[in-house]
Parts: sequence; C-alpha cells; structure tokens
Amino acid sequence: HTDSPCLKLKPITLSKCQGYIQVGIQTYGGGIWHTWFDRNLKLAGRVIVRSDDGKIKERILHINRPLLCIPNCCIHLKRDTNEKFSPNKERELLPILATAVQAELSKPSSPKRGGIDSTKCEKEKNVNSAARRHHSLLMDLISKELGVAPDNILDFDLSLSDCQAACIGGVLEEFIHAPRLDNLFNAYCATEALIGGLSTLPGDTNVRVVALYDNEECGSQSAQGAQSAFTEYVLRRISQSNIDPTDNKNNYEIAIAKSMLVSADQSHAIHPNYADKHEDNHKPAFHGGVVIKTNCNQRYATTDVTATVLREIACKVDVPIQEYVVKNDSPCGTTIGPIQSAGLGVRTVDIGCAQLAMHSIREMCSTT
Repeated sequence: HTDSPCLKLKPITLSKCQGYIQVGIQTYGGGIWHTWFDRNLKLAGRVIVRSDDGKIKERILHINRPLLCIPNCCIHLKRDTNEKFSPNKERELLPILATAVQAELSKPSSPKRGGIDSTKCEKEKNVNSAARRHHSLLMDLISKELGVAPDNILDFDLSLSDCQAACIGGVLEEFIHAPRLDNLFNAYCATEALIGGLSTLPGDTNVRVVALYDNEECGSQSAQGAQSAFTEYVLRRISQSNIDPTDNKNNYEIAIAKSMLVSADQSHAIHPNYADKHEDNHKPAFHGGVVIKTNCNQRYATTDVTATVLREIACKVDVPIQEYVVKNDSPCGTTIGPIQSAGLGVRTVDIGCAQLAMHSIREMCSTT
C-alpha cells in the first residue's frame, strides 16, 4: 500500500484562535500523533483546478518547505506532560499557518494575489471555488505554486508531512531514518524488482503484477483500496487478452489457481527498550532478512504451503528468513493479504522487513 498515517486537510480549513491562523485537519489512520508536534510540516497532494479552457483537471502539488507547525505546550504550563501526553485530536493537533497580524501586514496593495490578477478573478468568480472554504493565505500559496487563479481551485486532497528528508544514520551508517517506510519501502522495492526483471521476460509465460493500493491504513474499503473489485477486473482482462476465442473460457480461474500473491508490508522489529512486546521465539531483527508473518486467526494470510514456497525461493537466492507471530495476549494488526486472498481465492503469503517506530512521523529500519 502507498498510504501512511498522516494529517489531512478538512473540506473547510478556516480556523482562527488567539491571533493565530490555523488549518483544520483530520487524522488519517492510526498515527502516533504526539510525534507530529514541533516538526516542520510541508504540504502535498492532489488539487482539482479549472483550466483556462474550462476543463477540470488534476494537478499534483508538493510544497517542499516548512509551512506549518504544531507546537507543544511548554512544561511550565503543563507539568504532567512527561507522565501522560495524549493530545486531543480535535483541539490540540491544529497546525499554525501564520499570525493574523502578519497576514494583515502582508496583504498586497495591488489587485494581484499570488501573481494572478484577482480583479479579473472576481469578474469570472467560480461559485464552486475552494477559496470560499479556506483562508486566502493558503489559497494564494497553492495558487502561486500551480500558477492558477485562486478561484479556479475547485477542491483538493492535501496532506501534511515532515519536511526532514530521509537519511542514512548510525555510527556504522546501517540505519535508514525516514517517514512512511510503512509501506513505501515495499512499494518501491516491488516496483524496482518488476522493472529490473524486464530482461527475463522473453519466453516467460507467466504474468507479473505489482499492485499498489491506497487506504490500507483505514480499512481498504474504497474504489482505490484492496477491498474494491478493481484487482479482479484487471486480472480478468489480462487473462482474456490476446487469446483465441475457441480457447478455454475459464482462463482467469485457471490462472488464479496457479498463482501466488506476496503481500509485502512492514513488520515489527524487536525493540531493545520494549523487548517484552515480542514473543520469545519470534523476534525479527535488523539485518536478519525478510520476515514471514503468520497468524492462525487470519490477520495474516500466510499458510504452511505459501510459507514453504517462499522459504524455498529465498533459499535459492540466499535471502535469510525470519518468522513473526504476535503474542497471544496482544492484538494483531493486519494487512491487505487476507483481503486479497479471500477476494480472489489466491494463495497468499504475508511478508515484510523489520522496522521500528511504525506509524511515527519518522520511522527506522536497517540498510540490509
């Protein structure tokens, strides 16, 4: 999956309090929200605009500089902050965009806003414009970045994320520190593997597919999520393409029976400060290899058959394997593996690479 827990802008973000201009947000997924405090936050996502020819188009936005911040309350005014810190997600997670005073002082004296002639915009005002639902500072920022009039911005799906870039760390440079390792790590590796294997395609009768889904962090129940019928539609069309009309009409069903799905999503590495969270015989470690995830209650889709197949493949290419099972007294997370396994009727194995700080704004894994 391509999504990660984050803060997303609300349909109406207008918010002012005590002289600050803030932005209304929604919490997406199950993030460790206290890690979002005191971070430099940027803005990225999709914007729907009306072009000069009147057509509605999608634009990708990424403003890669510090724009917002959620400051902590100082310890002098909140003495118990180190004993318990569970922020109210509606009131205390609101990021600050600017001060009202500076916003007033920065208003342009000319009729141009963000490099766009706002006088002309007023004459041709779009009644569906998002400008009615958001502060002019935010709209002007997006307008300038995309080169469109604020009133031609119809809607957007924008998220906040950490400005700090990914890096290699540790005294031996063995760690990767980055946002969204869960699960861009596996999305990237799968895509690179598909591209890297192009030279072996000639003569191969198998079909190789990489599927990257959205909305895994909130249940996968969307048109672009793993619970949609989209995967089946695509696989059916592939199985029925370029075949003789007299061939078997059950090509799709036959192909599914011969296929195997690898559900690749990050796994939990053993934490030196919280070692009791892992079962004694199942402690995935950094540099220990790919992790096979198993749960008899089908929170993971791995079976003895699919685990054996994966181990055999790993043995042939000298990739070490680790095993992970959650403790009986702990809840178990899940992946899109069980969803696709049940929906398609395909053999599935759930795997991942070990990482720490999953769902934090900044996560950690190893370089091997």
